[in-house]
Amino acid sequence: MSSADITLVTGVSGFVGSAVARRLAASGLAVRGLARASSARTNLHDFPGELVEGDARDPAAMARALEGVRYLYHVAADYRIWAPDPEEIVRNNRLSTQTVMEAALGARVERIVYTSSVATLRPDHGKPADETRPATPEQAVGAYKRSKVVAERLVEEMVLQRGLPAVIVNPSTPIGPRDARPTPTGRIIVEAASGRMPAFVESGLNLVHVDDVADGHLVAMARGQIGRRYVLGGQDVSLREMLAVAADLVGRKAPTIRIPTAPLFPLAWANEQLARMTGKEPFLTLDSLRMAAHDMYFSSARAEAELGYTARPYREALADAIAWFRRAGMIA
Repeated sequence: MSSADITLVTGVSGFVGSAVARRLAASGLAVRGLARASSARTNLHDFPGELVEGDARDPAAMARALEGVRYLYHVAADYRIWAPDPEEIVRNNRLSTQTVMEAALGARVERIVYTSSVATLRPDHGKPADETRPATPEQAVGAYKRSKVVAERLVEEMVLQRGLPAVIVNPSTPIGPRDARPTPTGRIIVEAASGRMPAFVESGLNLVHVDDVADGHLVAMARGQIGRRYVLGGQDVSLREMLAVAADLVGRKAPTIRIPTAPLFPLAWANEQLARMTGKEPFLTLDSLRMAAHDMYFSSARAEAELGYTARPYREALADAIAWFRRAGMIA
């Protein structure tokens, strides 16, 4: 890949998309970023390349964005755990993925990295899950996870039937700088570091620095096998441990009260009803409680062996996230 080759990254106003674009630019590559006109500008004001406006669901906009492009990273997604109309999330992620991939075929893009999620994989009770455990839409918990399953299966079908030159990456739970929205996990970090989470539910997740996820995208482009999926994860951590480390990093006392999930379901339902009236995304949702029933632990062994992927300790990622949230005024 030469510096003259144009690389398009979709979703550059977002958390992962902005990290991918910056890593590409730091490598000396010519980067073009796609973002909607309505997107938040936090991650765009110092964008390291050409910035174009457009919606990934719009075929004409995608055709324009892909003019002269050799490589494509499709990172954009509707990343919401809750919406007043949950099926809107599924429609958005299916349509945007189909539109982008059709446009890429039309533009004869040489190689594509499609950003999926570990949400498309079934948890493996008692041990980390890997790429050999794909979920069906019916097995996915919640609209967001279902939307990513539907979109990933669409990409796989286009690879097999139409020769789409796409490699699939499945990030676990990225944390770190530029989480401007913030993501659901970012919101938990902000609340914990601000001393507003005195209790926790028993759950677990796989935490990874967003810049390591970005590096994983680059090595997937360079070395990944077309049609193959690669988990880009970090370390498996219990929610209790994550909250304790977040508290330690800001000099607060770690939460010690464990709450069973069952009594929280009525509260989550009430939060969702309130959100329908206010339009503000709820912090606690029914789907988030259903997800908490499973430890979301994952293995990146395939990416490590085939791509040379590596990830730093999650404590460093958590420290970087908290530092960025502080600079952004989200943590006092």
